[in-house]
Amino acid sequence: MTVQEKNIRKTKRKKWIGRRRLFSERQKKQRRMRTRMAFSFLGLFLLFMIVASFAITILMKLGVSIMHLANPWMFLFLLILLCVFLAMVSSYYLVRKVFKPLEQISAASRRVAAGDFSSQLTYQGGFVELEETIRNFNRMVKELGSVEIMRNDFIADVSHEFKTPLSAISGYATFLQDPELTGEERNEYIRKIFFNIDKLNDLTENILRLSKLEHQQFLEDPVTYRLDEQLREAMVLLEPKWSRKNLELDLHLPEVSYTGHPALLFQVWTNLIGNAIKYTDNGGKIAVYLREKPNKIQVIVSDNGIGMSEETQAHIFDKFYQGDTSRKSQGNGLGLPLCREIVKKCSGELHVESTLGIGSVFIVNLNRN
Repeated sequence: MTVQEKNIRKTKRKKWIGRRRLFSERQKKQRRMRTRMAFSFLGLFLLFMIVASFAITILMKLGVSIMHLANPWMFLFLLILLCVFLAMVSSYYLVRKVFKPLEQISAASRRVAAGDFSSQLTYQGGFVELEETIRNFNRMVKELGSVEIMRNDFIADVSHEFKTPLSAISGYATFLQDPELTGEERNEYIRKIFFNIDKLNDLTENILRLSKLEHQQFLEDPVTYRLDEQLREAMVLLEPKWSRKNLELDLHLPEVSYTGHPALLFQVWTNLIGNAIKYTDNGGKIAVYLREKPNKIQVIVSDNGIGMSEETQAHIFDKFYQGDTSRKSQGNGLGLPLCREIVKKCSGELHVESTLGIGSVFIVNLNRN
């Protein structure tokens, strides 16, 4: 027998085993359904008979006896038939509306355990508890699917973007093996290695944050806080950067309360203001304005730095895009995509207006509701 014939026989055998297993599982499900139906019927029949007996006893105590009827045995026979009918209808309803959804949940759970996160259930019955259980199950599957997508995106992005800093670290480590290096050269290579390590750390954190935000279905409950105070905290945090470049600050931050997600929005402010500082020359000017409108709150971060071309503006929210290649070593192209995703999750909008050589203006609109 040739190898090809053996493979054909193995394939046929696997298909036969699969069909047999599927048929066996169907038989088991049918047996379970019949068993549940039978036990439900017997239990409900006994329940209805007990209720009927109790009702007859109460009628007899009130002086109404079925023996006074023209044909009491026919009445009892019809009463039993009525109990049988009610038991059959109730057991069918119970199996269809309770046991079948539970079996669907069990089957969907097995699919999720096997890695299928597309399983979503629907329920048309009238049991609030079951409806809530299925809703929570669907929500859980969506979150698990988001985690899986986030993991896959993380692997793809990391494999693409980690090559440059890893290659740099490898190159500088190779240079350090040269015994003829001077102390100054050795320290410079070590400094560059640590610089690329920090870049890898920042890249990893930003990729994780962005992937989590993109696929996270639910955020924590919003809280009310002072938005103007948060913007001042961001300016204080970045003080070493703007003071080093001797930048002029123009701040207009009236007292404004906002209900939202402070930890997420703080990343937006530090990112936008940090970019304004980075792309503004020494002695330049940056401005941060906070405006309160009837239905929204507006935060404006502007600078008189290098600005952006129309082509750059069309891609600044793309992952890993960096329009100014001269400052590529200072970032990883994930800051603005992260800002846009956060603002989007907060039901807001992020816009940019920029002119090459004049400066840029980033406008964040946050809905009050």
